[in-house]
Amino acid sequence: MELLVVLGRLLFASFSTVFQKKLTHAGLHPFFIVMTSYLVLSIICLPLLWAFNPFDLSLTFWINIFFAALLDMAGTLFLVMSLSKTDLSVFGPLNAYKVVISMLLAMIFIGEIPSLQGFTGVGIIVLGSYFLFPPSTHVDRSRLLHLLSERGVQYRFLSIVLFSIGTLPLKNAVVAGDPLATTVFWCLIGFPLAVIANTCFLKDNFSKDFEKSKDHVYRFLYLGSLIFLMQYMTMIVFSQLLIAYSLALFQLSMVLQVFLGYRIFNEKHIIRRFSACLVMATGSLLVVTA
Repeated sequence: MELLVVLGRLLFASFSTVFQKKLTHAGLHPFFIVMTSYLVLSIICLPLLWAFNPFDLSLTFWINIFFAALLDMAGTLFLVMSLSKTDLSVFGPLNAYKVVISMLLAMIFIGEIPSLQGFTGVGIIVLGSYFLFPPSTHVDRSRLLHLLSERGVQYRFLSIVLFSIGTLPLKNAVVAGDPLATTVFWCLIGFPLAVIANTCFLKDNFSKDFEKSKDHVYRFLYLGSLIFLMQYMTMIVFSQLLIAYSLALFQLSMVLQVFLGYRIFNEKHIIRRFSACLVMATGSLLVVTA
């Protein structure tokens, strides 16, 4: 059963990024895409409030779910911004850096010093990312510097940092509540936050994006449904596995995203990126098992 949940989560996460990327290709702003997807999520979640009693949930749950929803909503904004500027076959493998950032945060805030195996895994992840791009045409710029200078990659790292920090309150929320309640309020709290972000930063673009979105209603419905299923599966995994093991299992989605980038968006350098993906997955597994 646990294996099916993990596989379902990987599929839903990968195909949600496909729809997010398709919507950015349609000319919609990432902030509008995030706000509208949260609207669909809220419509899905409102009837589910009758499946449990919100008044039975503890203060610990409410504090943690608020901060988890806030961090994840901000992370989703940067995630979609990254997809608008980066190949899916590059975006996917970069997810391996989530375990690196989680390890660094643990070193800084709780004093966890990784073993030699952990540092070796980090080195392997960095080495794998070196092969995501072909050799640079500029002799004074390495492939790794080229990778880090990409605006879409920078947005991806910002999203990873926010998601990594948000993992802790999300885990605490699902322990204090349950997977369904955590998913429902993650969606419902995220929607007004996304509206605030869209209003503050893109209030002049709303009418234009709204008109464009009328041609993509079904894509938004599919996207919202996929995100809901992905998040619910994530909560089930978090409720049954340690965070480190959960993150390790989620790395498997990078292989599928590389394939989808090639198959759907005709992205190049696919063999190189598959190889980089396998190397980075190996490194992330070394980190989480250290």
